[in-house]
Amino acid sequence: MSGDESTTREQSGRPAAGGERADLLEALAKQRHFLRFTTRDLNDEQARSRTTAGELCLGGLIKHVTEVERGWGDFVLDGPSALPDFTQMTEDDWARRENGFRLLPEETLAGVLADYADVARRTDELVATVPDLDASWPLPKAPWFEADARWSVRRVVLHIVAETAQHAGHADIIRESLDGAKSMG
Repeated sequence: MSGDESTTREQSGRPAAGGERADLLEALAKQRHFLRFTTRDLNDEQARSRTTAGELCLGGLIKHVTEVERGWGDFVLDGPSALPDFTQMTEDDWARRENGFRLLPEETLAGVLADYADVARRTDELVATVPDLDASWPLPKAPWFEADARWSVRRVVLHIVAETAQHAGHADIIRESLDGAKSMG
């Protein structure tokens, strides 16, 4: 590890990283902020509301992004066994996966935001401390992945950034449809 990528702790307790790692963490933090910001001042009922033709709601988007980030963090640590073989999933598996896009009656917005914060801290620590951003694993089987493809830790982090940004945009549209509030502008 080069000197500019050495890891220290900031006073906040969050790992600090230099160079490329700092850039990756900054990009991810910015997209997380935009996603979380769409839920400001909402109650649980509003966070469950579907405001577009689709099935998505703000609480469900937070849950989904949390699950995705957690899964990819597990992948970085444990390889493809950390994620399901999507080609073998049953209808029941897909139905359970669909619940990851919903804020269920027993769940709260505060609870899913707290879970997201925990996963974000874990990912930040992982990015700051993983020995090699070039280390790679074969991807799990899924209809949306190329057969026999491998992703490096770097590619996984970029995917988490992209996934978070995409869903922050979805969330912004849902929030604006809910009460006119926008993330920017």
